[in-house]
Parts: sequence; structure tokens; C-alpha cells
Amino acid sequence: MHFGIFIYDGVEPIDLATFGVLSMARRVAPQLRISTVAPAPGPVRLANDLEVHANFGVANAPAFDALIVTGGPGWEAQCKQAPTLEYLRRAARPDTIVASVCTGGMILAASGVLNGLGATTKKEVIEGREVPPLQRLRDEYPKVDAKTALLVDSGHIITGGGVTLCIDLTLHLLERLLGAEVAAETARIMEYTAARAANRLQLQTIVC
Repeated sequence: MHFGIFIYDGVEPIDLATFGVLSMARRVAPQLRISTVAPAPGPVRLANDLEVHANFGVANAPAFDALIVTGGPGWEAQCKQAPTLEYLRRAARPDTIVASVCTGGMILAASGVLNGLGATTKKEVIEGREVPPLQRLRDEYPKVDAKTALLVDSGHIITGGGVTLCIDLTLHLLERLLGAEVAAETARIMEYTAARAANRLQLQTIVC
């Protein structure tokens, strides 16, 4: 089972909690593999100058069982990058789950992958400094049914809410692909069981 995580310059480091969840899940399901993909392989500078290494570029990335698109301040630039958008369209085939966390959903919207589907993205911002991405999703992509939710599962396309909800989305992916027991045990050893339950009570999970 091979998971890919799409990163780029300006990703918010907290969105790499996706990698952290999958890393913990390998203790439960050692067959799980994780790779990073970026517009080009090699060093990627995240927000506030954290540097990480991408295993693959979009031109040579392998097929994955699931691909997670991360968010962060660099999302707007990625929405204008033809190679990124083409890669996401190519990756979104029926045998691959393509998921987004936070403003990664805006990149999926720009690619056209979300057209005709329900979707969500980051809602909370510092008031007066920016328009909430969820509102921009509604305004700029009328073909997408934008929803306020913990996550929206539309089959092989899944979108998650903002920032730390990337943890919940990654656990949801584990449940979809490896079963509820693997997801629950991963949450337990992360000491996230209570937080996961609280989020499920307060925020809606929409399955389309």
C-alpha cells in the first residue's frame, strides 16, 4: 500500500502531520509505504523556511494507492502551475484515491478534479487579512459544491478541512484502505482517540 504526499514551496509544515500519521501507522501496518512528490524532486522549502526532500517530481512520480495534496501559503502559486494541475488530473483515476488537506483542496479545484463534486477546504483565517478559502472555493469554482465539513468523501476524491484536520483525513484514508482497526489503533498510539471522537461530534463528515 503506497501513499504519496504532494508538497511544494510554501506548504504549511503542520500539513505534514499527514506524513506523521502515516509514519505512526507503519507501526501497525508495516506494509505501508510513504513517498513525497513535488513539482521537481529534491529540496522543497516549506513556509517559514523548513526544508524537506521530495522523493519524486510530477514527471516521474509512480502510481499511488492514495495521493494527499497538502496546503499552505504556496497554494495560490500551484493553482497556476500547468505541470502540477496536469499531474493531479492524471493521478485522479478510478484506482487511486486523491485527497486534499487544508488549501490543497483549492489546488484540486483549479485542476478541475472537483468539478461536479462536493468538497471542503480551510475555513478559519485571521479576520481582515484574507478571505476564507472555503468562501473562495464557493465564489471562484461554481462547478464545485463547497461544504463546511470535517471532510467530504466523494469516492476516489476526498477533501478535508483546515490545518490539523489533516490528521482526521489521514486516519479516514487509513480506514478506507486498511480497515477501521488500523485507523483506530493508529489514533490510539498517537493519543488522538479523544480528539478524533470530539471532531466527529462537532464537525460533519459527508459521504457523497
